[in-house]
Amino acid sequence: MKYFSQASSSSKNNASIKIKESKISFGITPESADSLPNPAELFLGSFSSCILKNVERFSILMNFKYTNAEIVVNATRLEKPPRMDEINYELRIYSNDNNLNIDLLKKNIENFGTIFNTVKLSCSIIGEIKIISS
Repeated sequence: MKYFSQASSSSKNNASIKIKESKISFGITPESADSLPNPAELFLGSFSSCILKNVERFSILMNFKYTNAEIVVNATRLEKPPRMDEINYELRIYSNDNNLNIDLLKKNIENFGTIFNTVKLSCSIIGEIKIISS
């Protein structure tokens, strides 16, 4: 499988990424630091998206129902060299389904997520899944 994205920026302004029919703006200047995501936050967003996509994927394969899922991701950045050192996530799945095996779901997410597998090669990932009755 191949992936493609296109990005552009304007000097002393902002930037955007074009992926399929979506355009995602992001900040590259100090002035946009509080209003637009920076590249590190987009990276964490990609990580979050991977996990949420796999919740949907495995809900079919593992035969469980859920109403919605939410994820909160935090990361620790090292300064020298600048990189992510540790990523922590909490995934909340709203479900009343007794078929939902969170241990198996976590194992599947951590073994079959493309972004997850790429990231775990370069930093530690600590995650927790919580089931919330809906």
